Amino acid sequence: MTPTPEADLSTEQSQAIAARVREELARRRISRQHLADQARISISTLEKALAGRRPFTLATTIRLEEALGAPLWTPVRAAPAALAGLAPEALGAYSRAAVAWLEGEYLTLRPSFEDPAAVYAYRTEIAWDEASSSLAFREAARQDAEFTQKGMVSLSNQSGHTYLITNEQGQFRLIILGRPVIGGEMYGMLTTLQAGHGSHLTPAAAPVALIPLRRVAEPTFGRIAAGGAHYDDYRATLARVTDKGFARFFAG
Repeated sequence: MTPTPEADLSTEQSQAIAARVREELARRRISRQHLADQARISISTLEKALAGRRPFTLATTIRLEEALGAPLWTPVRAAPAALAGLAPEALGAYSRAAVAWLEGEYLTLRPSFEDPAAVYAYRTEIAWDEASSSLAFREAARQDAEFTQKGMVSLSNQSGHTYLITNEQGQFRLIILGRPVIGGEMYGMLTTLQAGHGSHLTPAAAPVALIPLRRVAEPTFGRIAAGGAHYDDYRATLARVTDKGFARFFAG
């Protein structure tokens, strides 16, 4: 199915378009500002799309094609009926029906990197993405909105673990979650890069928990310090990651 002009293209399609645009910019020796002006889009929109911080839309892609006079995107042909609703083998080859239980909104908790005693809370939505024929996730309600993540969901039949994978131009962030408990909660570990002063990035790992949002009355989002709403419950939830053996952290 071809997306509407306002619809976001998939991560893979956006990455392919970004690569083609950068190639055309280098070959023609024109600036990004010049291309944005010719395509009648904002330079901010172009920069974020090329950096992978936001997906391309079909409308933006068409404008860029008109400005460059070159094709950037070819609609993906529909998958054979036998493969419809089946994720790629690299993501676990799961069927949509088999993972319907995972779709929904989750309260996501991890320690605050700035203040480990505080809890950082935001929302994660997991839903089926037709373009990639797999589950995808997207974060929201993050206090540090510029670091909001989105990506694909992989499930392992062998281990039963769920993986939330962000891949932006070769830079990965990974959440590994164990099997859900009876209430649908999932516990595990986040591995990412912590932003420091300037452009300094440091590999970091932390416990993480995803709780079905429907099970949380009046959730609080953002950085929550001691004494804040839900603080004690959030800290106790995160403590289950190590107390119940969902993840282990080793220090040399």
